[in-house]
Amino acid sequence: MEPGFVASSKLLGFVEDRMTNDAPPPLRVAHVDDHETVRLGFASLLGDVDDIELVASATSVDDVLPLVADLDLVVLDIRLSDGSTVARNLAVLQDAGARVLAFTAADNANEVRAASRGGVLGIVRKSDSRDAIIDAVRNAARGLTVATTEWAAALDADGTFSAGLSPKEREVLALYASGEKSVTVANRAGLSAGTVAEYVRRIRTKYAIAGRPAHTKVDLYKRAVEDGILPSPES
Repeated sequence: MEPGFVASSKLLGFVEDRMTNDAPPPLRVAHVDDHETVRLGFASLLGDVDDIELVASATSVDDVLPLVADLDLVVLDIRLSDGSTVARNLAVLQDAGARVLAFTAADNANEVRAASRGGVLGIVRKSDSRDAIIDAVRNAARGLTVATTEWAAALDADGTFSAGLSPKEREVLALYASGEKSVTVANRAGLSAGTVAEYVRRIRTKYAIAGRPAHTKVDLYKRAVEDGILPSPES
């Protein structure tokens, strides 16, 4: 592994340990940030949180890719010094099946908007309170959308994407809102049925943040037509 990468020894042995414990296993999280002080601070922040386990700390997305199958969440700094872009990093992680929470200083509006378009479960500031960060990590690791004001502002400022939907979210919406069953959507989009459900939940949340709620499948169809994702029935 590259310098700056640390993987917990618990990652390989947690299954056997949990077999004798009635408590649910902790949520397994990896953190990617190119600043050592931030990585150490994040590790310290989670140090006494019983239901979250930091199993890897790395400077590059490529370092955590082999671990994605055993992770519940990747916490990602949206600006890394290895030359990668947030769009590329999110695409690579999500193609591997990872849930991603953006963790940022939020000092570059374009990068924050790129993260919102890339399908993150939320955007959290590094300056947020300890409790806010822990809650965001916990919820995102469970597959819940983290609707922070930072993310809402990014969506509101980005008029080029409908409600800030990523290309994959637009694809899922087009299929799902057309009346396809979740299994069919999963097959056609190259996703699992569970991941499709997460995408639909995330899409609903983004529309709600944008002030355009879509509580039902009919609502989702209307939003898709309004945003040009599906053709108008009159066309």
